Amino acid sequence: MPEEHEFARSTEPFRRELLAHCYRMLGSLDEAEDLVQETYLRAWRSYGTFEGRSSVRVWLYRIATNACLTALRDRGRRALPSGLGAPADDPGVPPEHGADPDVAWLQPIPDALVTPCEEDPGAIAAAREHLRLALIAGLQYLPPRQRAVLLLREVLGFSAAEVAAMLDTTVPAVKSALQRARARLDEAAPDRERLIEPTAPHARALLEQYIVGFQNADTGALERALRTDAAIEMVGTRTWFSGVATCLRYLARVSGPPGDWRMTPTLANGQPAAAAYLRDAGGTHRAFGLGVLTATPRGIARVTVFSGGPDLFARLGLPPTWEPPPAVRPPPCSLRALSRDGRITPREGTGSDRDPPGPGRRRGSAPTSIAER
Repeated sequence: MPEEHEFARSTEPFRRELLAHCYRMLGSLDEAEDLVQETYLRAWRSYGTFEGRSSVRVWLYRIATNACLTALRDRGRRALPSGLGAPADDPGVPPEHGADPDVAWLQPIPDALVTPCEEDPGAIAAAREHLRLALIAGLQYLPPRQRAVLLLREVLGFSAAEVAAMLDTTVPAVKSALQRARARLDEAAPDRERLIEPTAPHARALLEQYIVGFQNADTGALERALRTDAAIEMVGTRTWFSGVATCLRYLARVSGPPGDWRMTPTLANGQPAAAAYLRDAGGTHRAFGLGVLTATPRGIARVTVFSGGPDLFARLGLPPTWEPPPAVRPPPCSLRALSRDGRITPREGTGSDRDPPGPGRRRGSAPTSIAER
């Protein structure tokens, strides 16, 4: 039908960025995917009455944002373990999985689902910057309407008048909500890390060092990769550890003998990540979880571990059982450094023959976005 083709032509280019927006609002990939589907269903039902008074993009964001606000009614924030209490001091005590069934946990999002399909490095870097875990966790502390205003104004660049129309409010109300949101975000996350790009040589070297150290149960390699103030947290439990000595004791306990684990490099939340496969009794390495690394110029500051198994790995474009990576993988439209399945293309050489780390910031020294405030 001509109208269906016109609707798809007009709206499909915005699907990826709408998914990113809903994820920032909700902190959940599962819910974000559902809300994007609902957005397109609502848009299709009302497409015949769309008069073009705003752009299609503004119209879709109005539908998506209000769907998110409805979903967030009477709902608490999604959390990471470090946002729920002090770090544990005994790595020998196993985390209590399932001990907090009422806690809603933050979920990761694969870069391959939301990274812009374009070659502009600036657009790609900006998309990653506004998906990083520290920012997504900080946004959870904002009331939903403040969160929406902050994202629409400072991440997406809509005018105050456009945001007011989307939220059925006034321009002064939008400006007031934005000021309160900025202050609350600074209070909730005052010292967000300045990260290096996940495809930068130094970030890739840190990821490789972490993977090799974990697979080989080499605590020396892991110690060289981690910062002295490094933290590890296990999402789905209240357990997290702080300080390299405590983290290394935990990693030594869970890594087991060399060969128990295999890891595939990937990208999630605009950060380098390791998809981990654990060897079962039959010798097959099966999907286990995802470690998202906070890579800084001084080393790995944090490892955030998410469980998920085959379902999560499917979203990452990875198989449910480990497969040795092929020698060559073609890049996708969005990142030349990644294969089509979202995995990082391996670089030749290790450690000493890598390029030296570059600066951790793409712009000047002053904060330029909510991700760096």
